[in-house]
Amino acid sequence: MSAVVTGIGLVSVLGELEETWNHLLEGRCGVKVHQPFPELEPLPLGLIGRTPIALGELTHRVVTATLKDAGLPSQMPDCGVVIGSSRGNQGQWETLAREMGWGSGAQSSGGVGENTSYMFCAQPPGVLLSDWLGTLPHAAAITTARQIRTTAPVLAPMAACATGLWAIAQGYELIRTGQCQRVLAGAVEAPITPLTLTGFQRMGALAQTGAYPFDQNREGLVLGEGGAVLVLEAEELAERRGAKVYGRILGFGLTADGYHVSAPEPGSGAAIAAIKQCLGRSQLSPDQIDYIHAHGTATRLNDQNEANLLQDLFPARVPVSSTKGATGHTIGASGALGVAFCLMALKHQILPPCVGLRQPEFDLNYVTCARPASVKTSLCLSFGFGGQNGAIALARRRR
Repeated sequence: MSAVVTGIGLVSVLGELEETWNHLLEGRCGVKVHQPFPELEPLPLGLIGRTPIALGELTHRVVTATLKDAGLPSQMPDCGVVIGSSRGNQGQWETLAREMGWGSGAQSSGGVGENTSYMFCAQPPGVLLSDWLGTLPHAAAITTARQIRTTAPVLAPMAACATGLWAIAQGYELIRTGQCQRVLAGAVEAPITPLTLTGFQRMGALAQTGAYPFDQNREGLVLGEGGAVLVLEAEELAERRGAKVYGRILGFGLTADGYHVSAPEPGSGAAIAAIKQCLGRSQLSPDQIDYIHAHGTATRLNDQNEANLLQDLFPARVPVSSTKGATGHTIGASGALGVAFCLMALKHQILPPCVGLRQPEFDLNYVTCARPASVKTSLCLSFGFGGQNGAIALARRRR
């Protein structure tokens, strides 16, 4: 059964869907230097507001925008839900830990100083956590299910930075196999927390001035808040209700190499396998891809490995860009945002630019400025910690 996309809800540091898309085409960057936590140094971040957003608030905003864009009611008891998040409600747990005095760093406001261990003890006697279910990693999926009052399948994948593609792939499978006629699928992320920032900083992965994907002078990633949720529908259902269609999902590929907790696999064997798997399921050859939304985190190793595999698999020099220089790296939600941008490229026949790229290090056909193009198919890639690899192919609606 064919699955089409009939609605997109997106929130990023650049705004909601149309505003983000327009700013992206202008080459605008939403990243600015912020210091949301006084115990940590200022860093370039993609903050949606003045302070870090709560996961529940972000999820509600994205899902509400999705339903509005698709022209669907606020309650849909037969709609499946596949909403992922890599960090989940980590920010809420960090706040809870500080309030309860857990960990040796509890005396500091952020709990991530030089001597912080974050070795939590059992919950202190007499302290109760209300609505504990809403704080677990599947909180975004539960929030969405409650919002639309569904009794259909509810899934909450977590696959590091490949989470968004996993979620959309699982939603596609629910429709393809006839388990659901309609699914809300995507990912949301509120990753700007003291522990997340400190962890990436200790790894040496954070940029100091901005994100510059594939650039000779790239410094590292910039964390950004955001999310994107799609309405996936069986094509027959979309036609019956006269829904607008952004595009079709042709197929996906998902692999895990397990090489290292954070470093990419040398040679990218499993990542290449995911892309080949995706192309095979989509009945596409590499020269039939018109645009690739790359993962492009602006870290040294990821960009180098990704550029090498793109050069090997796509010798026809397909146009490539990463949008993380504009939105920041939304971690688990980044693939969902990437798919949304691919669909907008299919709709408007415009390729989005690789914001932040000034001096390319690799020999690829980068989109440095937004430009019109004949876009019939697009490919979105995600590569996450722990060797998670994902690819999704999309196409324009059949006429």
